[in-house]
Amino acid sequence: MDAIQINPTDNVVVALRPLAAGEAVDVPGVGAVRSLEDVPQGHKMATRAIAAGDNVVKYGLPIGHVTCDVAPGTWLHTHNVATNLSGEVAYEYHPTHPVVEPVAPETFMGYRREDGSVATRNELWVIPTVGCVNEVARALCEGAQDLVDGSLEGVHYFPHPFGCSQTGADHAQTRALLVALSRHPNAAGVLFLSLGCENCTHEQVLDELGDFDPERVRFLTCQDVVDEQEAGHAILAQLAEHARRYEREPIPASELVIGLKCGGSDGLSGITANPVIGRVSDGLVARGGTSVLTEVPEMFGAESMLLDRCVDEDVFHAAADMLNGFKEYFISHHEVVYDNPSPGNKDGGITTLEDKSCGCVQKGGSAPIVDVLPYAWRVSRRGLNMLCAPGNDMVSTTALTAVGCHMVLFSTGRGTPFGAPAPTLKVFTNSRLAERKPGWMDFNAGVVATGERTLDEAADDLWRLVLDVASGRRTSAERRGCHEISIWKDGVCL
Repeated sequence: MDAIQINPTDNVVVALRPLAAGEAVDVPGVGAVRSLEDVPQGHKMATRAIAAGDNVVKYGLPIGHVTCDVAPGTWLHTHNVATNLSGEVAYEYHPTHPVVEPVAPETFMGYRREDGSVATRNELWVIPTVGCVNEVARALCEGAQDLVDGSLEGVHYFPHPFGCSQTGADHAQTRALLVALSRHPNAAGVLFLSLGCENCTHEQVLDELGDFDPERVRFLTCQDVVDEQEAGHAILAQLAEHARRYEREPIPASELVIGLKCGGSDGLSGITANPVIGRVSDGLVARGGTSVLTEVPEMFGAESMLLDRCVDEDVFHAAADMLNGFKEYFISHHEVVYDNPSPGNKDGGITTLEDKSCGCVQKGGSAPIVDVLPYAWRVSRRGLNMLCAPGNDMVSTTALTAVGCHMVLFSTGRGTPFGAPAPTLKVFTNSRLAERKPGWMDFNAGVVATGERTLDEAADDLWRLVLDVASGRRTSAERRGCHEISIWKDGVCL
Protein backbone atom coordinates (compact mmCIF):
# COMPACT_ATOMS: atom_id res chain seq x y z
CA MET A 1 0.00 0.00 0.00
CA ASP A 2 1.39 3.40 -1.02
CA ALA A 3 -1.01 5.72 0.82
CA ILE A 4 -3.77 5.39 3.39
CA GLN A 5 -7.08 7.07 4.12
CA ILE A 6 -7.37 6.88 7.92
CA ASN A 7 -11.12 7.57 8.16
CA PRO A 8 -13.72 7.17 5.38
CA THR A 9 -14.77 10.82 5.84
CA ASP A 10 -11.23 12.18 5.29
CA ASN A 11 -10.52 14.36 2.26
CA VAL A 12 -6.80 13.54 2.44
CA VAL A 13 -4.61 10.48 2.29
CA VAL A 14 -1.23 10.01 3.95
CA ALA A 15 1.76 8.88 1.90
CA LEU A 16 3.28 5.70 3.33
CA ARG A 17 6.32 6.22 1.11
CA PRO A 18 7.61 9.23 -0.86
CA LEU A 19 5.37 9.90 -3.87
CA ALA A 20 6.79 11.52 -7.01
CA ALA A 21 5.00 14.27 -8.95
CA GLY A 22 2.67 12.72 -11.52
CA GLU A 23 2.61 9.34 -9.81
CA ALA A 24 -0.78 7.63 -9.58
CA VAL A 25 -1.51 5.56 -6.48
CA ASP A 26 -4.50 3.34 -5.81
CA VAL A 27 -5.78 4.00 -2.28
CA PRO A 28 -8.19 1.48 -0.69
CA GLY A 29 -11.55 3.14 -0.19
CA VAL A 30 -10.60 6.10 -2.39
CA GLY A 31 -9.41 4.78 -5.71
CA ALA A 32 -6.69 6.20 -7.93
CA VAL A 33 -5.15 9.56 -6.95
CA ARG A 34 -2.43 11.24 -9.02
CA SER A 35 0.00 13.45 -7.09
CA LEU A 36 0.47 16.91 -8.62
CA GLU A 37 3.82 17.36 -6.89
CA ASP A 38 6.31 15.42 -4.77
CA VAL A 39 4.72 14.26 -1.49
CA PRO A 40 7.18 13.15 1.22
CA GLN A 41 6.52 10.08 3.37
CA GLY A 42 4.03 10.82 6.16
CA HIS A 43 2.66 13.93 4.43
CA LYS A 44 -0.89 14.54 3.23
CA MET A 45 -2.36 14.72 -0.28
CA ALA A 46 -5.84 15.98 -1.16
CA THR A 47 -8.21 13.37 -2.61
CA ARG A 48 -10.66 15.93 -3.95
CA ALA A 49 -10.94 19.65 -4.60
CA ILE A 50 -11.10 21.78 -1.44
CA ALA A 51 -12.15 25.44 -1.58
CA ALA A 52 -10.19 28.13 0.26
CA GLY A 53 -11.34 28.29 3.88
CA ASP A 54 -12.81 24.77 3.89
CA ASN A 55 -11.62 22.18 6.39
CA VAL A 56 -8.95 19.58 5.86
CA VAL A 57 -10.33 16.38 7.40
CA LYS A 58 -8.06 13.65 8.77
CA TYR A 59 -8.89 10.99 11.41
CA GLY A 60 -12.50 12.00 10.67
CA LEU A 61 -11.95 15.43 12.27
CA PRO A 62 -10.99 18.90 10.98
CA ILE A 63 -7.26 19.45 11.44
CA GLY A 64 -7.30 22.98 9.96
CA HIS A 65 -8.42 24.70 6.77
CA VAL A 66 -6.83 25.33 3.38
CA THR A 67 -5.70 28.88 2.71
CA CYS A 68 -6.27 28.65 -1.05
CA ASP A 69 -8.21 26.51 -3.49
CA VAL A 70 -6.57 23.11 -3.94
CA ALA A 71 -7.07 20.41 -6.53
CA PRO A 72 -7.04 16.63 -6.06
CA GLY A 73 -3.47 15.39 -5.74
CA THR A 74 -2.20 18.60 -4.07
CA TRP A 75 0.40 18.25 -1.34
CA LEU A 76 -1.15 19.73 1.83
CA HIS A 77 1.16 21.14 4.45
CA THR A 78 2.14 24.33 6.26
CA HIS A 79 2.32 26.34 3.01
CA ASN A 80 -1.40 25.93 2.28
CA VAL A 81 -3.06 24.76 5.54
CA ALA A 82 -3.73 26.78 8.74
CA THR A 83 -5.06 25.83 12.18
CA ASN A 84 -8.63 26.37 13.36
CA LEU A 85 -7.65 26.64 17.04
CA SER A 86 -8.02 29.74 19.17
CA GLY A 87 -8.77 29.93 22.92
CA GLU A 88 -10.94 28.23 25.51
CA VAL A 89 -13.87 26.05 24.48
CA ALA A 90 -17.22 25.39 26.18
CA TYR A 91 -17.08 21.60 26.08
CA GLU A 92 -20.24 19.48 26.19
CA TYR A 93 -20.49 15.95 27.57
CA HIS A 94 -22.02 13.32 25.31
CA PRO A 95 -20.98 10.05 26.99
CA THR A 96 -20.32 7.10 24.73
CA HIS A 97 -19.75 4.58 27.56
CA PRO A 98 -17.05 2.55 25.79
CA VAL A 99 -16.51 -0.99 27.02
CA VAL A 100 -13.28 -2.95 27.06
CA GLU A 101 -13.96 -6.68 27.35
CA PRO A 102 -12.06 -8.26 30.27
CA VAL A 103 -9.05 -10.47 29.55
CA ALA A 104 -7.33 -12.80 32.02
CA PRO A 105 -3.99 -11.20 32.96
CA GLU A 106 -0.69 -12.91 32.32
CA THR A 107 2.08 -12.61 34.87
CA PHE A 108 5.46 -10.91 34.76
CA MET A 109 8.44 -11.31 37.07
CA GLY A 110 8.45 -8.26 39.33
CA TYR A 111 9.13 -7.22 42.91
CA ARG A 112 6.55 -7.04 45.69
CA ARG A 113 7.24 -4.36 48.33
CA GLU A 114 6.23 -4.56 52.01
CA ASP A 115 3.36 -2.12 51.46
CA GLY A 116 1.93 -4.33 48.70
CA SER A 117 3.07 -2.12 45.82
CA VAL A 118 4.74 -3.62 42.78
CA ALA A 119 8.04 -2.74 41.11
CA THR A 120 9.65 -3.65 37.80
CA ARG A 121 13.13 -2.58 38.91
CA ASN A 122 15.06 -2.86 42.19
CA GLU A 123 17.24 0.24 42.41
CA LEU A 124 18.63 2.89 44.75
CA TRP A 125 17.79 6.51 43.89
CA VAL A 126 19.73 9.56 45.07
CA ILE A 127 17.47 12.63 44.89
CA PRO A 128 19.13 16.05 45.34
CA THR A 129 16.86 18.55 47.07
CA VAL A 130 18.85 21.39 45.50
CA GLY A 131 20.98 21.76 42.38
CA CYS A 132 24.04 22.75 44.47
CA VAL A 133 24.67 19.09 45.37
CA ASN A 134 24.22 17.60 41.89
CA GLU A 135 27.93 16.84 41.58
CA VAL A 136 28.03 15.34 45.05
CA ALA A 137 25.19 13.05 44.00
CA ARG A 138 27.01 12.13 40.80
CA ALA A 139 30.19 11.20 42.68
CA LEU A 140 28.18 9.24 45.24
CA CYS A 141 26.55 7.16 42.52
CA GLU A 142 29.83 6.54 40.74
CA GLY A 143 31.38 5.42 44.02
CA ALA A 144 28.45 3.15 44.87
CA GLN A 145 28.59 0.92 41.82
CA ASP A 146 30.40 -1.66 43.95
CA LEU A 147 27.11 -2.09 45.81
CA VAL A 148 25.25 -3.29 42.70
CA ASP A 149 25.10 -6.99 43.38
CA GLY A 150 22.51 -9.73 43.79
CA SER A 151 19.02 -8.42 43.14
CA LEU A 152 20.08 -4.75 43.39
CA GLU A 153 20.04 -3.61 39.77
CA GLY A 154 21.43 -0.07 39.86
CA VAL A 155 22.19 3.15 41.73
CA HIS A 156 21.00 6.32 40.00
CA TYR A 157 20.81 10.05 40.73
CA PHE A 158 18.57 12.71 39.23
CA PRO A 159 20.20 16.14 38.90
CA HIS A 160 18.16 19.32 38.47
CA PRO A 161 18.90 23.07 38.91
CA PHE A 162 16.14 23.87 41.42
CA GLY A 163 15.42 23.76 45.17
CA CYS A 164 16.62 27.24 46.09
CA SER A 165 15.76 30.87 45.25
CA GLN A 166 12.20 29.74 44.59
CA THR A 167 9.00 30.92 46.24
CA GLY A 168 5.31 30.10 46.41
CA ALA A 169 3.81 27.63 43.97
CA ASP A 170 7.07 27.39 42.02
CA HIS A 171 8.91 26.15 45.09
CA ALA A 172 6.01 23.89 46.09
CA GLN A 173 5.98 22.24 42.67
CA THR A 174 9.66 21.34 42.90
CA ARG A 175 9.22 19.85 46.35
CA ALA A 176 6.09 17.92 45.38
CA LEU A 177 7.73 16.40 42.31
CA LEU A 178 10.88 15.29 44.16
CA VAL A 179 8.85 13.67 46.93
CA ALA A 180 6.51 12.02 44.41
CA LEU A 181 9.55 10.48 42.70
CA SER A 182 10.79 9.14 46.03
CA ARG A 183 7.57 7.14 46.44
CA HIS A 184 8.09 5.21 43.21
CA PRO A 185 8.19 1.47 43.96
CA ASN A 186 11.10 0.89 41.56
CA ALA A 187 13.26 2.63 44.17
CA ALA A 188 13.93 0.03 46.85
CA GLY A 189 15.92 2.70 48.66
CA VAL A 190 16.01 6.51 48.42
CA LEU A 191 18.61 8.98 49.68
CA PHE A 192 17.49 12.62 49.82
CA LEU A 193 20.70 14.63 49.47
CA SER A 194 20.61 18.21 50.79
CA LEU A 195 23.15 21.01 51.11
CA GLY A 196 21.75 22.53 54.30
CA CYS A 197 20.95 26.16 53.51
CA GLU A 198 18.51 25.83 50.58
CA ASN A 199 14.83 26.77 50.42
CA CYS A 200 13.82 23.13 50.02
CA THR A 201 14.65 22.26 53.59
CA HIS A 202 14.88 18.85 55.22
CA GLU A 203 11.83 19.74 57.34
CA GLN A 204 9.77 20.67 54.27
CA VAL A 205 10.63 17.39 52.58
CA LEU A 206 9.58 15.51 55.72
CA ASP A 207 6.27 17.40 55.83
CA GLU A 208 5.62 16.66 52.14
CA LEU A 209 6.62 13.02 52.54
CA GLY A 210 4.41 12.21 55.52
CA ASP A 211 4.67 8.66 56.84
CA PHE A 212 7.64 6.78 55.41
CA ASP A 213 9.73 3.67 56.00
CA PRO A 214 13.09 4.73 57.52
CA GLU A 215 14.66 1.52 56.22
CA ARG A 216 13.82 2.65 52.69
CA VAL A 217 14.16 6.47 52.83
CA ARG A 218 17.21 8.19 54.29
CA PHE A 219 18.55 11.75 54.43
CA LEU A 220 21.98 13.38 54.28
CA THR A 221 22.75 17.09 54.73
CA CYS A 222 26.20 17.73 53.32
CA GLN A 223 26.98 20.74 55.54
CA ASP A 224 26.43 18.58 58.64
CA VAL A 225 29.19 16.03 57.99
CA VAL A 226 32.95 16.22 57.51
CA ASP A 227 33.06 13.98 54.43
CA GLU A 228 29.79 13.76 52.51
CA GLN A 229 31.12 11.03 50.22
CA GLU A 230 32.07 8.76 53.10
CA ALA A 231 28.79 9.44 54.94
CA GLY A 232 26.75 9.01 51.77
CA HIS A 233 28.39 5.74 50.82
CA ALA A 234 27.69 4.35 54.28
CA ILE A 235 23.99 5.21 53.92
CA LEU A 236 23.81 3.73 50.44
CA ALA A 237 25.46 0.54 51.71
CA GLN A 238 22.69 0.20 54.29
CA LEU A 239 20.02 0.86 51.66
CA ALA A 240 21.66 -1.69 49.36
CA GLU A 241 21.49 -4.34 52.06
CA HIS A 242 17.77 -3.60 52.42
CA ALA A 243 17.22 -3.73 48.64
CA ARG A 244 18.88 -7.11 48.22
CA ARG A 245 16.14 -8.71 50.31
CA TYR A 246 13.80 -8.47 47.35
CA GLU A 247 13.66 -11.09 44.61
CA ARG A 248 11.57 -11.22 41.46
CA GLU A 249 8.35 -13.21 41.70
CA PRO A 250 5.30 -13.79 39.44
CA ILE A 251 2.93 -10.81 39.56
CA PRO A 252 -0.33 -10.35 37.58
CA ALA A 253 -0.12 -7.88 34.70
CA SER A 254 -3.23 -6.26 36.20
CA GLU A 255 -0.87 -4.49 38.62
CA LEU A 256 1.14 -2.75 35.90
CA VAL A 257 0.92 1.03 35.42
CA ILE A 258 2.14 2.21 32.01
CA GLY A 259 2.68 5.80 30.83
CA LEU A 260 1.84 6.82 27.26
CA LYS A 261 4.00 9.47 25.57
CA CYS A 262 5.15 10.54 22.11
CA GLY A 263 7.94 12.85 20.99
CA GLY A 264 9.40 13.86 17.65
CA SER A 265 6.16 12.74 16.02
CA ASP A 266 5.80 12.42 12.27
CA GLY A 267 2.99 11.83 9.80
CA LEU A 268 3.11 8.09 10.50
CA SER A 269 2.82 8.41 14.30
CA GLY A 270 -0.98 8.33 14.23
CA ILE A 271 -0.99 5.45 11.73
CA THR A 272 1.63 3.08 13.16
CA ALA A 273 3.19 3.56 16.62
CA ASN A 274 0.44 5.46 18.43
CA PRO A 275 -2.47 3.16 17.49
CA VAL A 276 -0.25 0.17 18.29
CA ILE A 277 0.39 1.67 21.74
CA GLY A 278 -3.34 2.43 22.02
CA ARG A 279 -4.13 -1.24 21.50
CA VAL A 280 -1.59 -2.18 24.18
CA SER A 281 -3.20 0.36 26.52
CA ASP A 282 -6.63 -1.12 25.88
CA GLY A 283 -5.22 -4.60 26.43
CA LEU A 284 -3.71 -3.54 29.75
CA VAL A 285 -7.01 -2.01 30.87
CA ALA A 286 -8.81 -5.18 29.75
CA ARG A 287 -6.48 -7.12 32.07
CA GLY A 288 -7.36 -4.85 34.99
CA GLY A 289 -4.26 -2.68 34.68
CA THR A 290 -3.67 1.06 34.43
CA SER A 291 -2.43 3.40 31.74
CA VAL A 292 -1.77 7.15 31.92
CA LEU A 293 -2.10 9.59 29.00
CA THR A 294 -0.54 13.06 29.26
CA GLU A 295 0.73 15.93 27.03
CA VAL A 296 -2.30 18.19 27.50
CA PRO A 297 -1.46 20.72 24.74
CA GLU A 298 -1.32 17.84 22.30
CA MET A 299 -4.95 17.05 23.04
CA PHE A 300 -6.10 20.44 21.67
CA GLY A 301 -8.19 19.82 18.57
CA ALA A 302 -8.75 16.16 19.44
CA GLU A 303 -10.80 16.67 22.59
CA SER A 304 -13.86 14.92 21.15
CA MET A 305 -11.83 11.73 20.89
CA LEU A 306 -11.37 11.82 24.67
CA LEU A 307 -14.00 13.74 26.63
CA ASP A 308 -17.04 11.66 25.70
CA ARG A 309 -15.18 8.59 27.00
CA CYS A 310 -15.11 9.96 30.57
CA VAL A 311 -16.88 7.56 32.91
CA ASP A 312 -19.02 10.27 34.55
CA GLU A 313 -19.64 14.01 34.67
CA ASP A 314 -17.13 14.58 37.48
CA VAL A 315 -14.32 13.12 35.40
CA PHE A 316 -15.57 15.02 32.32
CA HIS A 317 -15.55 18.36 34.15
CA ALA A 318 -12.10 17.67 35.59
CA ALA A 319 -10.80 16.90 32.08
CA ALA A 320 -12.49 19.96 30.55
CA ASP A 321 -11.10 22.20 33.30
CA MET A 322 -7.63 20.75 32.74
CA LEU A 323 -7.81 21.45 28.98
CA ASN A 324 -9.13 25.01 29.36
CA GLY A 325 -6.77 25.69 32.25
CA PHE A 326 -3.85 24.79 30.05
CA LYS A 327 -5.13 27.08 27.30
CA GLU A 328 -5.42 29.91 29.82
CA TYR A 329 -1.85 29.13 30.87
CA PHE A 330 -0.70 29.89 27.32
CA ILE A 331 -2.89 32.98 26.99
CA SER A 332 -1.76 34.41 30.35
CA HIS A 333 1.83 34.17 29.10
CA HIS A 334 0.90 35.95 25.88
CA GLU A 335 1.36 32.81 23.81
CA VAL A 336 -1.04 31.29 21.28
CA VAL A 337 -2.49 27.90 22.19
CA TYR A 338 -1.54 26.45 18.82
CA ASP A 339 2.20 27.29 18.92
CA ASN A 340 2.95 23.69 17.94
CA PRO A 341 4.02 21.46 16.10
CA SER A 342 7.82 21.62 16.24
CA PRO A 343 10.11 21.93 13.19
CA GLY A 344 10.83 18.20 13.39
CA ASN A 345 7.11 17.40 13.48
CA LYS A 346 6.54 19.51 10.37
CA ASP A 347 9.42 17.89 8.54
CA GLY A 348 7.80 14.52 9.25
CA GLY A 349 4.43 15.58 7.79
CA ILE A 350 2.48 17.12 10.70
CA THR A 351 0.93 20.43 9.65
CA THR A 352 -1.18 21.82 12.50
CA LEU A 353 -1.64 21.18 16.21
CA GLU A 354 -4.96 19.47 15.45
CA ASP A 355 -3.13 17.15 13.05
CA LYS A 356 -0.58 16.35 15.74
CA SER A 357 -3.20 15.97 18.48
CA CYS A 358 -5.42 13.58 16.54
CA GLY A 359 -2.42 11.33 16.00
CA CYS A 360 -1.15 11.82 19.55
CA VAL A 361 -4.33 10.71 21.34
CA GLN A 362 -4.34 7.41 19.42
CA LYS A 363 -2.05 6.24 22.24
CA GLY A 364 -5.06 6.35 24.56
CA GLY A 365 -6.84 3.61 22.64
CA SER A 366 -10.60 3.37 23.16
CA ALA A 367 -10.98 2.58 26.87
CA PRO A 368 -13.09 4.68 29.27
CA ILE A 369 -11.28 7.52 31.06
CA VAL A 370 -11.57 6.91 34.80
CA ASP A 371 -9.64 9.79 36.39
CA VAL A 372 -7.80 13.08 35.83
CA LEU A 373 -4.55 13.48 37.77
CA PRO A 374 -2.92 16.77 38.82
CA TYR A 375 0.84 17.13 38.34
CA ALA A 376 2.92 15.22 40.94
CA TRP A 377 -0.18 13.36 42.12
CA ARG A 378 -0.50 9.58 42.53
CA VAL A 379 -2.52 7.25 40.33
CA SER A 380 -5.23 5.51 42.37
CA ARG A 381 -7.88 4.24 39.91
CA ARG A 382 -7.27 1.32 37.60
CA GLY A 383 -8.03 2.00 33.96
CA LEU A 384 -7.12 4.84 31.59
CA ASN A 385 -6.13 8.07 33.39
CA MET A 386 -5.35 11.56 32.07
CA LEU A 387 -2.43 13.44 33.65
CA CYS A 388 -1.92 17.20 33.66
CA ALA A 389 1.57 17.83 32.26
CA PRO A 390 3.04 19.56 29.20
CA GLY A 391 4.26 17.92 26.02
CA ASN A 392 8.00 18.42 26.60
CA ASP A 393 9.52 14.95 26.49
CA MET A 394 11.61 14.93 29.66
CA VAL A 395 9.10 16.95 31.69
CA SER A 396 6.16 14.71 30.82
CA THR A 397 8.03 11.40 31.25
CA THR A 398 9.25 12.62 34.64
CA ALA A 399 5.63 13.43 35.51
CA LEU A 400 4.53 9.96 34.36
CA THR A 401 7.19 8.39 36.57
CA ALA A 402 6.12 10.53 39.52
CA VAL A 403 2.49 9.34 39.35
CA GLY A 404 3.74 5.75 39.58
CA CYS A 405 4.16 4.43 36.02
CA HIS A 406 6.34 1.33 35.94
CA MET A 407 7.43 2.11 32.39
CA VAL A 408 6.74 4.61 29.62
CA LEU A 409 5.80 3.63 26.07
CA PHE A 410 7.36 6.43 24.03
CA SER A 411 6.58 6.67 20.33
CA THR A 412 8.86 8.69 18.09
CA GLY A 413 9.32 9.36 14.40
CA ARG A 414 12.59 11.26 14.84
CA GLY A 415 14.36 9.28 17.56
CA THR A 416 15.69 10.43 20.94
CA PRO A 417 18.30 8.94 23.31
CA PHE A 418 16.99 10.06 26.72
CA GLY A 419 15.40 7.87 29.39
CA ALA A 420 13.13 8.71 32.32
CA PRO A 421 13.66 7.28 35.81
CA ALA A 422 11.12 4.59 34.86
CA PRO A 423 12.14 2.31 31.94
CA THR A 424 11.38 4.22 28.74
CA LEU A 425 10.55 1.92 25.84
CA LYS A 426 11.03 3.66 22.46
CA VAL A 427 8.53 2.70 19.76
CA PHE A 428 9.66 3.92 16.31
CA THR A 429 7.02 4.99 13.80
CA ASN A 430 8.91 4.21 10.60
CA SER A 431 11.41 1.63 9.40
CA ARG A 432 13.74 4.24 7.92
CA LEU A 433 14.43 5.54 11.44
CA ALA A 434 14.79 1.99 12.74
CA GLU A 435 17.53 1.35 10.18
CA ARG A 436 19.30 4.64 10.90
CA LYS A 437 19.18 4.65 14.75
CA PRO A 438 18.87 1.02 15.96
CA GLY A 439 20.72 1.84 19.18
CA TRP A 440 17.91 4.16 20.27
CA MET A 441 15.09 1.75 19.43
CA ASP A 442 13.18 -0.88 21.37
CA PHE A 443 10.35 -1.63 18.93
CA ASN A 444 9.75 -0.82 15.26
CA ALA A 445 6.08 -0.07 14.54
CA GLY A 446 7.08 0.97 11.03
CA VAL A 447 6.33 -2.62 9.99
CA VAL A 448 2.65 -1.58 9.99
CA ALA A 449 3.29 1.00 7.24
CA THR A 450 5.23 -1.52 5.15
CA GLY A 451 2.48 -4.13 5.51
CA GLU A 452 4.67 -6.65 7.33
CA ARG A 453 2.38 -6.64 10.40
CA THR A 454 -1.17 -5.50 11.06
CA LEU A 455 -1.90 -3.10 13.92
CA ASP A 456 -3.21 -5.95 16.05
CA GLU A 457 -0.23 -8.17 15.29
CA ALA A 458 2.21 -5.37 16.11
CA ALA A 459 0.32 -4.65 19.34
CA ASP A 460 0.62 -8.32 20.35
CA ASP A 461 4.36 -8.15 19.68
CA LEU A 462 4.71 -4.95 21.72
CA TRP A 463 2.69 -6.39 24.61
CA ARG A 464 5.08 -9.34 24.84
CA LEU A 465 7.98 -6.88 24.93
CA VAL A 466 6.23 -4.89 27.69
CA LEU A 467 6.03 -8.04 29.83
CA ASP A 468 9.71 -8.77 29.13
CA VAL A 469 10.73 -5.24 30.14
CA ALA A 470 8.55 -5.47 33.27
CA SER A 471 10.40 -8.71 34.04
CA GLY A 472 13.83 -7.09 33.83
CA ARG A 473 14.78 -6.80 30.17
CA ARG A 474 16.57 -3.46 29.88
CA THR A 475 15.43 -0.81 27.41
CA SER A 476 17.81 0.85 24.96
CA ALA A 477 17.98 3.93 27.22
CA GLU A 478 18.79 1.82 30.27
CA ARG A 479 21.54 0.01 28.41
CA ARG A 480 23.12 3.39 27.68
CA GLY A 481 22.74 4.59 31.27
CA CYS A 482 20.08 7.24 30.55
CA HIS A 483 18.08 8.15 33.68
CA GLU A 484 16.98 11.80 33.64
CA ILE A 485 14.39 14.14 35.07
CA SER A 486 13.06 17.60 34.25
CA ILE A 487 10.70 19.54 36.52
CA TRP A 488 7.79 21.56 35.14
CA LYS A 489 8.09 25.16 36.21
CA ASP A 490 5.26 27.69 36.53
CA GLY A 491 2.79 24.87 35.95
CA VAL A 492 -0.98 25.01 36.21
CA CYS A 493 -2.03 21.68 37.69
CA LEU A 494 -0.51 21.41 41.17
